[in-house]
Amino acid sequence: MRKELAQQLLRELLKNSKRSDRDLAKILKVSQPTITRTRHKLERNGMIQHYTIIPDFRKMGFEILALNFVKIRPKFLSSETNEKARKFVAKFPNTIFASSGEGMGMTGVSISFYKNYREYHKSLDQMRSEWKDLVEDVQSFIISIGEGQFKRFSLTPLKDVSL
Repeated sequence: MRKELAQQLLRELLKNSKRSDRDLAKILKVSQPTITRTRHKLERNGMIQHYTIIPDFRKMGFEILALNFVKIRPKFLSSETNEKARKFVAKFPNTIFASSGEGMGMTGVSISFYKNYREYHKSLDQMRSEWKDLVEDVQSFIISIGEGQFKRFSLTPLKDVSL
């Protein structure tokens, strides 16, 4: 029952994390202290890492969302390069995700928001300049925010995925 309750609570929080523990208790038909304990346990074990909102990025002043892919020269793939990448990405608060990985011949990806094309281009130039000896290739997929969107960004659909 505890694991099932934790999964139900996660699903409800994915729908709307603003709800109070009292409201969640009514929905899940358990006591409010049970919900509070379960939520705290999920937070302690890292299952819940953050509570946040998903704003209208265009109204915030962002025009571009870019998926930036990099290919690090194979001889430079190391934990030291990963640490250098962490420090570099930390300089850009508009980068919401960055990771090593593989696919399409690339070894890293970042997801970033930009106010305009000039800001995007400046950021890419800075990366190319600071990483010129390590990076073999850089590719981007640029999205004009609010145009051509087929499904808005949301974590809510995950509520229907089996855990």
